[in-house]
Parts: sequence; C-alpha cells; structure tokens
Amino acid sequence: MEYKIEIKRVDTVDEVENYWSDNDLVQLLEKFNYPDGATAAKENLPELLEMAISDYEPNEAAAIVLTYKLSEELNEGQIQQISNNMLIDKVCEEYPEIHLQGRLYNVNQLLYKAYNGSFPNAKASVINFSMTAVESDATKLLSKENVLKLLNKGLSDRNLIKRLFEEQMTLNIAFPEAEGILWELNTDDNINYTLITSENWINKEDFISYEFENTLEEIVIEE
Repeated sequence: MEYKIEIKRVDTVDEVENYWSDNDLVQLLEKFNYPDGATAAKENLPELLEMAISDYEPNEAAAIVLTYKLSEELNEGQIQQISNNMLIDKVCEEYPEIHLQGRLYNVNQLLYKAYNGSFPNAKASVINFSMTAVESDATKLLSKENVLKLLNKGLSDRNLIKRLFEEQMTLNIAFPEAEGILWELNTDDNINYTLITSENWINKEDFISYEFENTLEEIVIEE
C-alpha cells in the first residue's frame, strides 16, 4: 500500500504532558508521607509532590517512584540498582528492556524537576505528521509498527532505530519492539498522527526529508 508522508512538526520536550494523573500524584504523596494529598487543590499537587520528594535522598526517592510505577516488572534488587544508576546515567535511554523505557523516562523527569537537576535531563520528541494512503478508500488505522516502517525513508541512516533494527524497518517482517520505541501514538482521523518517543530514538536532526512516499507491505508471519 502506497502512502504519502508529511512531517509537520518535531518538538523536543523535557516532559510528557498529562502523563501523571491527579490520582498518581495523590498516591505518590502518600508514599512520601504526605497524607493530605486527597484534600489538596488539584493544581497544587505537582508542587506538593516536588516538596515531599525533596525531603528524601535522591536514590531513596527514585526507589519509591520506581516501585510505584514498575514493581510489577522489576524486583527489589533491580529497582535499587536503577535508583542508583539514574543519578549518573540516562537509564531511560539505555535500559535493555525497551518496553520499560517510556515509564523510566517519566520517572526520571519527575525526579529531575523535584531535585532541580540532580538527575540527568532526558528529552522526548513529539512528532506531528500525516500518512495518507494514495488510494483514499484504503485509509486505515496504522499501528506503531506500521508508522515506523513508513517513516524509514525520511530518516537518516544515522538514526538509532535504523541502525539497530535495519531488517525490521525495511522488510515485511514483524517489528514487536515498535510498541516500546513509540511511547504514544494518537490520531483522530487515521491520517493525522502525533507520536511521542525518546529523543534518543528520533530527533529533529534524524529527518532528511519532511515529505516523502513509502510502501507498507503486509507482514509475513512465519509458521
């Protein structure tokens, strides 16, 4: 299926808006021994949480937030190791379990703001684009896998995704890692999309073209 792709805007940000819900903030306040979060004004919750977090040592605070967000995937030892490593490295860009990187990013940035820079400042990319089927009656909702494969021709060969996943980006084979590489993918009309990912995966400099065409082939599932 032929598609026309247009990259409309690429923004670099240091937080994903609305990632942390009011309920998240209230629960985190409780874990940082501030029990009155539920009765506080919603607009004050982020500031209250930053104040509550800052009463703890950075690695202790990291362990608390990591436990809240990732205890189902990580054991206590892993959480302790990550909470220490986060003070030195951008763990959210380096962690080998790609599907956890998005949540690690949001934990990192929450702590970065609370400690005014004690944690490394990681960046995210918010990309607005359109993908229009040449045959208009063929318009369909594209998956994260579809989107990455279609973006391939517009990305420099230096792009990290193309270097690590050359076959998945160019051949009609499954690309399960796409689910973790793209943290969010949203559309209202199956043509205009917004994606959020790490700047480490895709950044402004990675695009060599803002308008191009590409073919999306059906994935061949090996028996």
